[in-house]
Amino acid sequence: MKQLFTHTLALLLVLALVASEASAQQFSKRKQYNSVGVTLNGMAYFGDITPKPSIPSFRAGATRPNIGLSITRRFAPRISGRASLAYGRITGDDAKAADQSDPDAKFRYTRNMNFRNDILELAATGVFDLIENRNNYIKRPDFVPYVFAGVGVIHHNPKGEDAEGNIVNLQPLKTEGQASTYSLTQFVIPFGAGARYKLNKSFDVGIELGFRKTFTDYLDDVSTNYVTDRNTLGSDAAKYFGFDITNGRPDTYSEANQAGGQRGKSNEKDWYSTLGISVNYILAPRVRNPKFR
Repeated sequence: MKQLFTHTLALLLVLALVASEASAQQFSKRKQYNSVGVTLNGMAYFGDITPKPSIPSFRAGATRPNIGLSITRRFAPRISGRASLAYGRITGDDAKAADQSDPDAKFRYTRNMNFRNDILELAATGVFDLIENRNNYIKRPDFVPYVFAGVGVIHHNPKGEDAEGNIVNLQPLKTEGQASTYSLTQFVIPFGAGARYKLNKSFDVGIELGFRKTFTDYLDDVSTNYVTDRNTLGSDAAKYFGFDITNGRPDTYSEANQAGGQRGKSNEKDWYSTLGISVNYILAPRVRNPKFR
């Protein structure tokens, strides 16, 4: 919560600066305009079920599609506000991600966890163009790089595949013996960079790389330790995903993956990212003719 407060405060300060600049620039309302867009992305995840135990590590083969819709309001020569809705999937699989011949990765390979998580994201971001446009939308620059940051909320639901190939919701199982289930609704901090290219007076195409800092370590349902006693896990499904999926393997080794031992890395939260292309259509502002008495 302290981190969330810090990030929210920082965002409010940024928005205040944005408002000040917009006022100082005295950007005419006649030059302000809206645009709507659609994005198609690849979506990747950084967490416990990755090749390396570090945030930049991810497996390209685990990339899945993400699609989004957005509406953007141009407020000032460099400043826009954007609201977006996106839906996509992240995945992870120890058996595919970790190299069993690597001593540092053998723990994760033998752990044998897998998951997929469909994420619905609603976000509000501020966009800062590195090339300003003091004219109307028709005379906007042909090429504009930009950066963005904001706040968002997601709904997610991690699932796993059992031995019979069934897809099972993991959160209700409390696979680490939690006293209560973790929340499937979380705040995120989206930020990143991109560039837009003007096709004609009404259309832009763009490319954008975005990251999402989350405040949960359970996008993959892996965070802390194995339970000390598998019988404390309530259902057969909980026993399978919380213990048996690992310890049923013939290559389980004694120095790790044991009851009460480390299962995940709880000191780092999960992240995800998107990389893709967008098409934006500018809604031409209405021109009001002057009234004469």
